[in-house]
Amino acid sequence: MKLQTSLSLTPQTENQIDYNSKVFAIGSCFVENIGRKLEYFQFQNSINPFGILFNPVSIENYIRRALTNAEYKEAEIFEFQEQWKCFDAHSQLNAASSTELLKNLNSALEEGRKSIETATHIIITLGTAWVYRENAGKVVANCHKRPNSEFQKVLLSISEIENNLKSIHELVLDSNKKAQLIFTISPVRHLKDGFVENNRSKAHLISALHAFLEGSSNCDYFPAYEIVMDELRDYRFYERDMLHPNNLAIDYIWEKFKEVWISERSYATMEQVKSIRQGLQHKPFNPDSQSYKDFQKKISDSIRSLEVQFPHIKFDSEHF
Repeated sequence: MKLQTSLSLTPQTENQIDYNSKVFAIGSCFVENIGRKLEYFQFQNSINPFGILFNPVSIENYIRRALTNAEYKEAEIFEFQEQWKCFDAHSQLNAASSTELLKNLNSALEEGRKSIETATHIIITLGTAWVYRENAGKVVANCHKRPNSEFQKVLLSISEIENNLKSIHELVLDSNKKAQLIFTISPVRHLKDGFVENNRSKAHLISALHAFLEGSSNCDYFPAYEIVMDELRDYRFYERDMLHPNNLAIDYIWEKFKEVWISERSYATMEQVKSIRQGLQHKPFNPDSQSYKDFQKKISDSIRSLEVQFPHIKFDSEHF
């Protein structure tokens, strides 16, 4: 008896991710889950320099400004609740002074520019089609707890989202013709918008994205949303908030992503990295014993071996 529906996934036959690849990940909180997995296994990657960006307008805005060197000026930031903030960025970039915030913003733009220009793979996760516009008309990435009266909540149309995606595609390929773009839809439900409203939002994202993909080069789709909705149809795969996929679900999706996008020739190295990380977490009963010293030497030798093969791989030196 089969008690689960399964998606049929086909591994990529070329241009997979390996330890020579450089990955840039941008978008909703779900892209950070994939990014942290890549980070754990010591792949070369950069994740959300502007913090989490949920909507396609804000993602396009960040990429455009990064690739056109459009630095932020003081007129584009504001002080609120004793912190300096920017509507285009997540609160993690907030600062105690305008000078510090501008430094954070422009450093994050520079990080993105360098990452996009050198990336072999760019992962973009769309979270919601609902956006908040300032009364002046600008779409914000984060309201920063400003009064609701300052914003209008709007559902982006399918054609608007498709245009955002086309612009992102053009900007990236003008800067880096070899970059492979991997799009996903976040499986995180935005129920603060409402149940029906969340479904409308995801429907707009899915329709726009697939319309865009039909005529686009260097682009692919990874069905993270469908894996959660159709394979993991149970609340045991969610956090206590019943909205975010839990670690079990994230591990499951990662294994699917690995199956499709990670080169098999990297699997052995991934196991080495995992073994070293687990070894570094080991707490000995007797730190002075010869067996523990031998254990430490084995880990040190493994680290040195990996660093020779892949100089970007670094482990925390405080363990030795």
